[in-house]
Amino acid sequence: MRQVARVILLDPDDRVLLMHGHEPDDPADTWWFTPGGGLEGDETREQAALRELAEETGITDVELGPVLWRRHCSFPFAGRRWDQDEWYYLARTRHTGPAPGPQALTDLETRSLSGLRWWTSAELSAAHETVYPIRLAELLRTLLDEGPPSAPVVLAPEIV
Repeated sequence: MRQVARVILLDPDDRVLLMHGHEPDDPADTWWFTPGGGLEGDETREQAALRELAEETGITDVELGPVLWRRHCSFPFAGRRWDQDEWYYLARTRHTGPAPGPQALTDLETRSLSGLRWWTSAELSAAHETVYPIRLAELLRTLLDEGPPSAPVVLAPEIV
């Protein structure tokens, strides 16, 4: 089981930053997802969240908050099945413009990432594109309305 730290990065206007990805051998098979990735060596999940955010988006001026959600997911990607235990951290930034962009991607990330975008809650709710986690629009609306949960919420597993 791959240990993963993901980031729900909000700007001062409460927009969330998502990455646009696709299957490496099929650029038409696309989805949006949160920055983040697997832990390396003996780093903590917090360290992994900040490192992955910097590598994938170029954004380093963040205030890392609490773990919002946890989930197990399993999905096919790049010719293999990935089984992950994901923790989603809340983070805030004062950055409001376009994200600087990737700074240190792996070969697989280079072949499968096609951009970054800030989304409002309304835009996310109206989206017809695939977004992971699947209930992100609803989860974001609850987060913005009620604030972070007192303890991480365990989301239903997502098996694709």
